[in-house]
Amino acid sequence: MAANNSLSPPFSCGKDSGPVIPTTPLVTFLERVQETAFQTYGRSNCDLKDYVDLSLKFDLSSTVEAFDEIPKTENGLVSVTDFQGFIGKWFTGAGEDLVYAQPVDFEPEPRGFLPKVENHEVRAWALEVHALWKELSRKVSNSVLDKPELHTLLPLSEPVMIPGERFREVYYWDSYWVVRGLLASKMYETAKSIVTNLISLLDTYGYVLNGARAYYTNRSQPPLLSAMVYEIYNKTGDVDLLRKALPPLLKEYQFWNSEIHTKIIHDAENRNHSLNRYYAMWNKPRPEASATDKRFASKFLNDDEKQQFYRELASTAESGWDFSSRWMRNPPEFTTLSTTTILPVDLNIFILRMELDIAFFAKVVGENAIAEDFLRASQTRKKAIDSVFWNENMGQWLDHWLNNGAESKEPHTWEAQNQNTNVFVSNFVPLWIDLFNSEAPLVEKVTRSLQSSGLLCAAGIATSLTNSGHQWDFPNGWAPMQHMIVEGLSRSASTEARKLAKDIAERWIRTNYAAYKKTGKMHEKYNVEKFGEFGGGGNYRPQTGFGWSNGVVLTFLEEFGWPKDQKIECN
Repeated sequence: MAANNSLSPPFSCGKDSGPVIPTTPLVTFLERVQETAFQTYGRSNCDLKDYVDLSLKFDLSSTVEAFDEIPKTENGLVSVTDFQGFIGKWFTGAGEDLVYAQPVDFEPEPRGFLPKVENHEVRAWALEVHALWKELSRKVSNSVLDKPELHTLLPLSEPVMIPGERFREVYYWDSYWVVRGLLASKMYETAKSIVTNLISLLDTYGYVLNGARAYYTNRSQPPLLSAMVYEIYNKTGDVDLLRKALPPLLKEYQFWNSEIHTKIIHDAENRNHSLNRYYAMWNKPRPEASATDKRFASKFLNDDEKQQFYRELASTAESGWDFSSRWMRNPPEFTTLSTTTILPVDLNIFILRMELDIAFFAKVVGENAIAEDFLRASQTRKKAIDSVFWNENMGQWLDHWLNNGAESKEPHTWEAQNQNTNVFVSNFVPLWIDLFNSEAPLVEKVTRSLQSSGLLCAAGIATSLTNSGHQWDFPNGWAPMQHMIVEGLSRSASTEARKLAKDIAERWIRTNYAAYKKTGKMHEKYNVEKFGEFGGGGNYRPQTGFGWSNGVVLTFLEEFGWPKDQKIECN
């Protein structure tokens, strides 16, 4: 299969001319329930996602009829008592569609676990983090398998690892760092189960969904499935896994290189480059946040503007960075989200990683033509990344704004002014790929740029320099970003870069440890200005659990260890 094949899914089109994947009648109804909850309790007193995660006790038509019969006041409101009574009678609670599953390969202290961790205090904590895999392990309940029409949870055959709390289902890009942590915990079968589930979603829908819910079928997330397969193979040597994964990965590659995700950039040297963007197949309020999305959209005067805003919201969610000043034309104004008009550095690095992984897998299983094809594709993309994203003066790779609109079919002309010169941690993600971290002069230049960027803080790398109140901005730091930067720096030949990698990893380990000792929890994100403080901002309360944070801490401890006489407490 050629690396430049395109995918043409059976989309329907909305008024804004982009593709729209239809939702289900159940999701549409649960959005009505969510709106009533919003009106009844107020925004600060309910988590909107809970209401689209409810499961029906009875058939949909009977439940809708009962909902329509709830008594209402003259202004159309429902009392708290009546609403609570309706929910209790007609639904099972959010999260009850998953049940606990004991991981088949969990051991309290696996043989060969974190051999470089010599400090007893750190080792004891690491074993507690390792034990959290038991708390996060689930399987889809029999009720979902028997009557899927009563649930928004999608049936998956294998056990799952959830991120934690409100994120009570599988998420795509979270899974990569969960897999890395499971591999550090020697839980190879559980890691393979995660990949099996993601492949099943890919086989069913043509792409890996944002998450395993019916309301997530309109978008994907950063494509890291091939990276998961590679890491598992690297630990286990399981060639059968590569054979199983290769055809679905080719399908995923087609999806990300379909017309909606691809744009042509005409560079300063008269060359054309094909690069990728996020573009959700949706132009309505996101069901998991429908009530608030509609209120933000009320600022727009006509339906076309609202539909485009809804597409930007969903496309930003596809990026995994929901939300950040990075995607706003006029930050921090939320309604200026323009994600579909941006070519993101990190997305194109993830697709480059996919090309390199597929080339490697194909070679291992004897598909030499595919291997050669994808090696050429990776070389072409490397040139495009160098040409379009690299900024020599800053020593960073910068997102590129499309200069003639998201929907234009014409090639976009590269102009320096269309590079986003604001500093984000994503500007350094190319270091994660060996094609970039193997160039010593380049690594040293980028390392110096990172050191002087303002992103390096007491407890890790900040996401941006803008304190917008959104969670993917300053002062929050996120485990995935720490990991990619640290791993890239540590793999380089530069002594300075490797020293910085170790320093960042130690800061991150310390702040995770301090927060854990203070709260008894691992957190979704951290405030990198202050040791031991979890992050804030965003549209929901801070979450604990937490899959990718656990995975990155265990991965860092496996790589760097902790000497016996080195204190773990924050200075």
